[in-house]
Amino acid sequence: MATEAPTKRQCIGVDCENDAGTLQCPTCLKLGKESFFCSQDCFKRSWSEHKALHKSQSNPLRNIFAPKVVSKPDPATGFYNPFPTFPFTGSLRPVYPLSPKRQVPASIPHPDYAKDGIPRSEQVFVGRNKITILDKKQQEGMRKVCRLAREVLDIAAKEAKPGVTTDWIDEVVHKACLERNAYPSPLNYYHFPKSVCTSINEVICHGIPDNRLLLDGDILNIDVSLYHGGFHGDLNETYYIGDRASSDAESVQVVETARECLDNAIALVKPGMLFRDPGMVIEKHAKSKNCSVVKTYCGHGVNQLFHCAPNVPHYAKNKAVGMAKPGMCFTIEPMINLGTYKDKTWPDDWTSATVDGSRTAQFEHTLLVNEDGVEVLTARLPDSPGGPQLMPGGMGGTPMSDGVSIDSNGTSHAAT
Repeated sequence: MATEAPTKRQCIGVDCENDAGTLQCPTCLKLGKESFFCSQDCFKRSWSEHKALHKSQSNPLRNIFAPKVVSKPDPATGFYNPFPTFPFTGSLRPVYPLSPKRQVPASIPHPDYAKDGIPRSEQVFVGRNKITILDKKQQEGMRKVCRLAREVLDIAAKEAKPGVTTDWIDEVVHKACLERNAYPSPLNYYHFPKSVCTSINEVICHGIPDNRLLLDGDILNIDVSLYHGGFHGDLNETYYIGDRASSDAESVQVVETARECLDNAIALVKPGMLFRDPGMVIEKHAKSKNCSVVKTYCGHGVNQLFHCAPNVPHYAKNKAVGMAKPGMCFTIEPMINLGTYKDKTWPDDWTSATVDGSRTAQFEHTLLVNEDGVEVLTARLPDSPGGPQLMPGGMGGTPMSDGVSIDSNGTSHAAT
């Protein structure tokens, strides 16, 4: 009996024009996707780009949910929790559906990942640990994009109040970027679906804006990044939502500790600083305030690339290599928790939360090393929203870890 001749397939390896053989990616097989390569060598050479497709295929945001893993939409609102069986660590829940992906006009320059989600420029292996030294013209490009990023963050922060959704903040950020002829850097970066990261309460970072309303008593981190003139600018701050948040001792404790950790780390930055040094200062201060430091994420180089060398860990006894030199540009962005430092990622493949549900806060600046020290390119302006908050009771920066009770409304009171 004759058998059907196999159909010729094109190898999906990067820049490969060969016919594919029978070799398939094992991860794609598990996901039920076909991905044929011509050889093992081609598969290995293409791995850095190919593996990014796994996240997009497994990401619930980019697939139709099976009914058994999706809660039924609320008849009145149409909202639902896409991960009803997931063991969330705190009280926060995602509120879907997400709004449609926001568009950026073609007239605004796009980064290389805007179309397919893959930042190929960041995946070049040659010189991947080489730290870029910016010349004077490039430094001016970084100053401009960081100035625009600060403007956008301040605009977003003014909208952060009880009763608004994080999706609204995303819309505000997106429009503010377009008004500045800038592309919102998070949008489609490894398929991230939104233009800004919004992280509430126990969410450490990479929160996806959705339809949840901000509540009086929340703390909210807004992480804004812009691409303009061929450069990325990156910063974030954590804000108190309503009076209950700014009068809650634990919220103020973690937010102000995170703010102080960043300030203390920036004070170290100058030519010759070792990239392992900020972590020592950050962890020492965090521990003195009865807080912990997240180890999973670190500061990073930023310039023509969104993320690149150097890595700047925020915890002590790290193994970071290299030292700061004039012309280098990077972020420091400590994530500080009230409880354990450990994190857990939601099934959306992005949202990182504390494993014990404790509150967490983060602050970030983009820094440029100069001959005399450091220039904070994303520095606050005189009218920037937010800023340091005294501990409840006017006790300055001293955490009220003892003798404090929280009533049913979330307000802290000194014990008598």
